Amino acid sequence: MDATVDQIRDALRTVRDPEIGRPITDLGMVRSVSVRGGIVDIVVLLTIAGCPLRERITDDVRDAVRTVPGVTDVRLTMDVMTDAERSSLRSQLQSGTAQRSAASQIGLTTRVYAVASGKGGVGKSTITVNLAAALAGGGMRVGIIDADIYGFSIPRMMGVGSRPTQIDGMLIPPMAHGVKVISAGMFVVGNAAIVWRGPMLHRALQQFVSDVYWGDLDVLLLDLPPGTGDMALSTAQLIPSAELLVVTTPQLAAAEVAERAGSMANQTHQRVAGVIENMTAMTLPDGSRIDVFGSGGGVAVAHSLSRLTDSPVPFLGDVPLSPDLCRAGDAGVPIVLSAPESLAGQAFTALARKLEARARSLVGRSLTVLPVAG
Repeated sequence: MDATVDQIRDALRTVRDPEIGRPITDLGMVRSVSVRGGIVDIVVLLTIAGCPLRERITDDVRDAVRTVPGVTDVRLTMDVMTDAERSSLRSQLQSGTAQRSAASQIGLTTRVYAVASGKGGVGKSTITVNLAAALAGGGMRVGIIDADIYGFSIPRMMGVGSRPTQIDGMLIPPMAHGVKVISAGMFVVGNAAIVWRGPMLHRALQQFVSDVYWGDLDVLLLDLPPGTGDMALSTAQLIPSAELLVVTTPQLAAAEVAERAGSMANQTHQRVAGVIENMTAMTLPDGSRIDVFGSGGGVAVAHSLSRLTDSPVPFLGDVPLSPDLCRAGDAGVPIVLSAPESLAGQAFTALARKLEARARSLVGRSLTVLPVAG
């Protein structure tokens, strides 16, 4: 028997837009479907002319339609949405987030973690990308905001080479390793420096929060710049639900500075979700361990912040110093994916499981309560 139009449309419902994550049929991307004998003609609309995922969408559509019994050939035409169609798509996407603040595309049930430290060079970006990849690998919907505008490094460490897709002023963030990513580095040419004053930094973060379509995330990670300045304050103002993940190294001097980053929670009314110690003992080829930067800094910071904030701040765990960890970041594949069996890979997986358990809890979630008839 020949295939029918309804069968073809049912098959197309299984094809999801790789960036938005919803069926192309729901997004108005299928303009027409016709069937004559076993030959199927389909017109699919791309959001923009230079869509970087054109080939993937083409392959997914062909593969889905060919599963329908009776189909002998698929003739696919790729076209581009008109301005009116893009505007309609943006309205549709925003209507699905009506419960959210007009100033934010971040869901009310999304757990937001701001990865912070008082100084640079402690590995906040490394922590961020590996936690994100590990959480996504565990089945969670994850996003990253690279809030270090001057020192952006997330695109390289996540292996993101494309820019966000713009739909009528809304930005669709590119995805890498199952994680949605946005960074100022996606908007500069080459390795150009960004030279902005404080108000511009605030505006950039505001756009990342309000103009980026995040969808329904379980976890959003912010890679903050070092210190307790403009961006840390803007994060507290724009995303008041954000919790701090304080990163330190074992060194006493670094731990003391990390305490300052965590203690700002008292002034911004944020919660410190925990402390992570990076660059702990390195394991040598003969199996021996060496404390390159000392030991105990993470535990000390957790104890100090518990006292300063008058609430328990857990020490979540540590990550060993490893040359492979640096190479993985340069290659754009987090070590939790490239070498999950390594000591560093296992450490990040353990840390992610702790955050995953917190993100899946009912705390902060809206529950549907229905009246019971008496």
